[in-house]
Amino acid sequence: MPETEVPSLTTPLLGGSRQTSQQPLYKNLWLDYALLTQGGVLILVAIVWRGVFTHNVILFSGHPLLQSLGLLAVTQAILILQPTHEPEQKRVGQRAHAALNVTSFLLFASGVTIIEVNKIRGHGPHFHSVHGTLGILTSIAILLQYLVGFTIWAVPGLYGGVDKAKSLYKYHRLSGYFIYLALLATVLSAVWTDYNKNVLGIKWWQLVVPIALILPLLLRISAAKFGFRQNRAPGLEQQQ
Repeated sequence: MPETEVPSLTTPLLGGSRQTSQQPLYKNLWLDYALLTQGGVLILVAIVWRGVFTHNVILFSGHPLLQSLGLLAVTQAILILQPTHEPEQKRVGQRAHAALNVTSFLLFASGVTIIEVNKIRGHGPHFHSVHGTLGILTSIAILLQYLVGFTIWAVPGLYGGVDKAKSLYKYHRLSGYFIYLALLATVLSAVWTDYNKNVLGIKWWQLVVPIALILPLLLRISAAKFGFRQNRAPGLEQQQ
């Protein structure tokens, strides 16, 4: 009888092939569902950039350009860690994750700065739209996420030591995925802003397709990363 494959702790929640520890870490960027995610985020960036550069470029134009690049960077930061196996691979993955998150933070912060400068110059109100409200709330959540993630990695003593700091990673990962979904919702809500309706003219359905392609990123979530063991097939425990 053929041997039954036992799901490992690194098996994605919804199945799919797994990266072996011998494969280079950078292959995570297109392994399995990541190829769909990459296609989706690149299409989204292309739609935004085409919309901006086919109209007069003003100070405000920098906001959608920078935010779309920030989304691209943070997507890579998530994919690079899906999954890691060996200790050295984990260390390299954490450094790459941190570097990409710093890059995305600088891009997001620059985009928010442009909004603030534009509002100060034009005496515009804050929380003027759903997009603006989501943007501010998501920006705060992203900042807190970056601070917690960085301190867990770089200053574990703040949490009582390395072991206690590592025990927080599952919560950091979980909150990260929720923040990523909030980020996608913020991007989609931009189509109902005055700037898009009066200038760019991007339709909501034009963003729904690439966002739908990005979502398979969630299919690569590993149960083990959240401290859950996957159920084994009946009888397998006795065979081991």
